Amino acid sequence: MNCTPLALVAGLGNPGSRYQATRHNAGFWFVEQVAHKWGGSFRAEAKFAAEVADTHIEDQRLRLLKPITFVNKSGQAVAALARFYRLKPAQILIVHDEIDLKPGVARLKLGGGPGGHNGLKDIIAHLGDRNFHRLRLGIGHPGQREEVVHFVLNRPSAGESKAIDEAIDAALADFAKIVAGDMAGAMNRLHRTQPATVAA
Repeated sequence: MNCTPLALVAGLGNPGSRYQATRHNAGFWFVEQVAHKWGGSFRAEAKFAAEVADTHIEDQRLRLLKPITFVNKSGQAVAALARFYRLKPAQILIVHDEIDLKPGVARLKLGGGPGGHNGLKDIIAHLGDRNFHRLRLGIGHPGQREEVVHFVLNRPSAGESKAIDEAIDAALADFAKIVAGDMAGAMNRLHRTQPATVAA
């Protein structure tokens, strides 16, 4: 599944120190690590309702995006930047928390529905297209549907946090392939990664 190289990677999360360490901010954690590893620096961009960083991975220019509109309104920022730079959905990777995967698991996916994730739902609505790439970072499930909101807006345990960090590191190890559009190569390695053992 070799694809068009990426031009935009948007991490989903909620702005502010209150939410910084909560599970719903896993997407922010990822793009912050990308910026740290490849030398990007986030700056506020009001016209995109986001913080944006520019970097290069090998020869590919990449923009990193952290919407400041809260997760459920992420589509505003993603669509604004995509339209400004005339990006196609195939050039976009959305990184988000995934309750249907255990901590320690990261999975790539192209297209599909929002799967109950309101951030993805809003992005699909604003782009008018669902055929963008997703990197799903497992955070686990609380067990009861009515507990999901409380769960994602709270901090993971120390063991869960360690497992999520390991999943992020695994995705970063293959990130040059992902950015270059070699999704098949990245999936081949990343999807064989076994979940970390999660301590309480």
